[in-house]
Amino acid sequence: MAKVKTTFYCQKCGAQYSKWQGKCNSCGDWNTIVEELVQKADPKDWKTSAKKEAKKASKPLLIAEIDNTPQNRMNTGNNELDRVLGGGLVPGSLTLLGGEPGIGKSTLLLQISLGLKYRVLYVSGEESQQQIKMRAERINPNPANCFILTETKTQNIFRQVEEVEPEVVIIDSIQTLHSDYIESSPGSISQIRECTAELIKFAKESNTPVLLIGHITKEGSIAGPKVLEHMVDTVLQFEGDRNHVYRILRAHKNRFGSTHELGIYEMQGSGLREVTNPSEILISKNEEDLSGTAIASTLEGMRPLMIEIQALVSTAVYGTPQRSTTGYNAKRLNMLLAVLEKRAGFRLGAKDVFLNVTGGITVDDPAIDLAVIAAILSSNEDISLEKDSCFAAEVGLAGEIRPVTRVEQRILEAEKLGFSSIMVSKQSKIPKSNFQIQIIRVARIEDVVSHLFG
Repeated sequence: MAKVKTTFYCQKCGAQYSKWQGKCNSCGDWNTIVEELVQKADPKDWKTSAKKEAKKASKPLLIAEIDNTPQNRMNTGNNELDRVLGGGLVPGSLTLLGGEPGIGKSTLLLQISLGLKYRVLYVSGEESQQQIKMRAERINPNPANCFILTETKTQNIFRQVEEVEPEVVIIDSIQTLHSDYIESSPGSISQIRECTAELIKFAKESNTPVLLIGHITKEGSIAGPKVLEHMVDTVLQFEGDRNHVYRILRAHKNRFGSTHELGIYEMQGSGLREVTNPSEILISKNEEDLSGTAIASTLEGMRPLMIEIQALVSTAVYGTPQRSTTGYNAKRLNMLLAVLEKRAGFRLGAKDVFLNVTGGITVDDPAIDLAVIAAILSSNEDISLEKDSCFAAEVGLAGEIRPVTRVEQRILEAEKLGFSSIMVSKQSKIPKSNFQIQIIRVARIEDVVSHLFG
């Protein structure tokens, strides 16, 4: 007869306690500890399973004896996803995809499963087969190798896996699964941990890649215990503003590749479209000369991008000036305004300043500081900047223009998109190359003002 034990888990970090307490000692949050029922296996069953496992147990090997032949990755047919994964799916790997509700997680994985050349089993615990078919016909009306299963019990899922024998398994989502070995409800700490452990065992033994969709909390982190992210091989984050069409796929953890890559998609009625050259989309095609607009050369992961910064400076009506930003750090904007006031003599303390990064993306690269200042000064003086000029430099508190990393890649991207000049720091170390673009070097904020406005 199996014994049932009661234990307490923190719903945020997964810490385990023998009794209830108000505050979690691990993460410091209050009222997150919840009682859960945990079923332990019978000792006889445990001995039997231990003998079976002993026969399969691996033996220790010297490093020189280990076969290090590189495994062939599975091409998903989606270049943006393959880039973020490091070249494709690794057989036997477990990949976790997180993101806000409605951002397009299920659409992305369903679109990939419909286009794969491999046999795919798409398991959904949130939608019916009819709902998935309606979305699948909108994305790809002629799928060939995709099987749809609506199930939440892991034992039933593995039973269907034995019959279908898929080469790729997709789970939507891990929070909806439950196992017979644990008596708690789906989505609890113990259920998520047990179901993930079963999927890891299946992936490693069958050499089948498994992709999981995970819910996130209101703070933006993946729901469930933090150990979930430690258990999987790759953690991907799908980001973006639901009011805009662009989505960014980042790798927060990747055991088989770099975490500096990212993929960019455009949400359309027929699914997600890969954006191969995001710089041309993020920059508006206005023919008029408008003040308050500057182009910055930034880096998202390993990828150089040209983004448009828009600023609006106006007289404060209600006495207290407003500072509003979209896609940019508001505290950094206040710092740059203080630098302009102290070092360059511009009186912006009594004016409203609004800043926007076009395209709905969020940028935290300090290399766009110079473009932000140029856009603010352009709006304040109501003088438009040259359309074919761009900026790539950081601004210090003393008003100095500081160099940024990988400036050569930024210059090459600007040159490729047809810009005629780029303003960088005088201290930037640029290798001697045959650049067609004009490189303007500045040392202080006063030099920037003098060059832009005479």
